[in-house]
Amino acid sequence: MARGKTPYEVEVFETTYLTHDTGPLSARIHKPVGQGPFPAVIDAHGGGWCVGSNKNNDSINRTLAACGVVVASLDFRMPPIAAYPAAMADINFGVRWLKHHAMEFGSRRDLVGAMGSSSGGHMVVLSAMKPDDPRYSAVKKPDVSESASIPYAIALWPVICPKGRYDYLHTIQPSTSHAVFIEGIQRHDAFWGSSDAMIEGSPVRALERGDKVQLPQILYIQNEKDSLHPRADAERFMSGYSKIGGIAHLEMYQGESYDFVRVSPESPEGRRVIALIADFAWDAASKQFLSNGG
Repeated sequence: MARGKTPYEVEVFETTYLTHDTGPLSARIHKPVGQGPFPAVIDAHGGGWCVGSNKNNDSINRTLAACGVVVASLDFRMPPIAAYPAAMADINFGVRWLKHHAMEFGSRRDLVGAMGSSSGGHMVVLSAMKPDDPRYSAVKKPDVSESASIPYAIALWPVICPKGRYDYLHTIQPSTSHAVFIEGIQRHDAFWGSSDAMIEGSPVRALERGDKVQLPQILYIQNEKDSLHPRADAERFMSGYSKIGGIAHLEMYQGESYDFVRVSPESPEGRRVIALIADFAWDAASKQFLSNGG
């Protein structure tokens, strides 16, 4: 599995990966042009589980593909069409779909991982930890028999504990009229419906409860100045994950906004972090490649 030494040209196209009664869901593919096999990840966008599209992370995904990583950015069901756990079922199927089609995109099914930002980061970590949860694996297609288990996940400033973030937003909202905090609370309510659901669907709480989970290698990335994703929740997750034998690396970066890497991918810090993501994906995929006989 040889990585190119110069940036790859990138092909971008969309395809339907899943259709519900509510309509088709699209995967936006960023594919490096060159000799694979390449690492490949599904990408779940942020937006408080309620807004956004598979174009949200284009700035990161194009740069990542130029580093030799296939990215399949997914649309998924959101409120008001459907609340939790519908998006989890779409993401779980998206992983299985990408595995099924991996060779068409220059990858291999054993080299497929996941990436997500903010609420999308939460969902890819939860899916990676619980790929066989019957609610998340509920979408069945006769020609897609792959498992949603993955060897690695990349979490970009994830809402790693929905209940923790919900409580945090309530503590700061009375002192500010900033729309992002008010909308954050509203989106939690629309997606989750209850505090109990937020607790049940929290990777942090799953570790603390002792839930049966899988332990993919995780790269966790967050801005040092992030005011939307509580640092304490990140530290709780890292502690709980390592305590049961999981391997996770927390990388803090600097920038004017919590999502500075997406806003300014060509900045020195943006390039550094995206190169780190690419290196992580290549290293994790290479281990799988070698363990499966090359």
